[in-house]
Amino acid sequence: MAKPASPDRIRLVVLFGGASAEHDVSCVTAAHVLAAADRSKYELIPVGITRDGTWIRNDKAIATLVDPNLSLPDALEPEGTEIDPLSALQRAGNATVVVLPLLHGPHGEDGTVQGMLELAGVPYAGAGVLGSALCMDKAMAKVVTAQSQIPQCKWIEFQAGSGEIENLIERAVDTLGLPVFVKPANLGSSVGISKAHDRTELATAIELALRYDEVVVIEEAVNAREIEVAVLGNRDPRSSVPGEIVPGAEFYDYEDKYVNGAAGLVIPADLPDHEVAQVRQLAQRAFLALRCSGMARVDFFYEEDGRGWLLNEINTIPGFTPASMYPKLWEASGLGYSDLIDRLVELACERHQVRSGFSTDH
Repeated sequence: MAKPASPDRIRLVVLFGGASAEHDVSCVTAAHVLAAADRSKYELIPVGITRDGTWIRNDKAIATLVDPNLSLPDALEPEGTEIDPLSALQRAGNATVVVLPLLHGPHGEDGTVQGMLELAGVPYAGAGVLGSALCMDKAMAKVVTAQSQIPQCKWIEFQAGSGEIENLIERAVDTLGLPVFVKPANLGSSVGISKAHDRTELATAIELALRYDEVVVIEEAVNAREIEVAVLGNRDPRSSVPGEIVPGAEFYDYEDKYVNGAAGLVIPADLPDHEVAQVRQLAQRAFLALRCSGMARVDFFYEEDGRGWLLNEINTIPGFTPASMYPKLWEASGLGYSDLIDRLVELACERHQVRSGFSTDH
């Protein structure tokens, strides 16, 4: 039997699924977190959000918490009892409620759920409303980090309805050359991203990106190594050892990440000590510039014989399976998977306590 909540235990609400193209990735992440979280510390409450936005208590996930003979599936099917979102956030006795959002992409990683949690007055792991929204929107993140003088590759953005695609293609080729990468501004896990080698491919890539978002980011293609750093903390964040992605395809796409597993992860990355120190410091700077808190994975390009470090993007809810880069980077830095979950809960409570202490007087 699952233990009832007690005053010294935390009611940890694990949110997963979501109305986004990254729904399946979120479900896999949640499965691993539920399996690894210390049940002596937490009353685990798995709450799934279906593709149409319905909130449910997932019966299959709950069954594995009650019966140790049952194994957690690799993906959690959206089958359960429909609930009011706020009912999942209610306190049970003296237990403290903390929410662990594992929602990738829009309607989860973009500040929308974070805003609801702020209104509900409950602590939650990860970035707040502004940090989540900034990092989700690749175009706005680039504007802010450029203002903070953090180096990045050349790019342009396009908003649907703001001009003809033909003119955009010519502007992209004139400004960035070929090949280029085309991305929906508000999505992750490499969904909707294409590499275009000529004008025809560029037109197709823009059309694909516009299926997912009204804002498209077009970036120069760089000949560089892909290096990632995990950051953990609030106003005084720590950064992990860097790791390197060795793509199995032409670039690190969705299939490479989640289907065929062809990409290689090199942890720690083979870099000189002074470059390690520089990229860790840059990761912390980007984390703070974009108002992140809790956790983030900061992705860089490294041009060894060119411009050096170029910020690619920041993920405020990175992949969180034991095989994902974010927890593996912390494991290599001395912080294990279950301890990482504990630290995220601590940071959520710490941030909530600080924000709750602000005066409402005028």
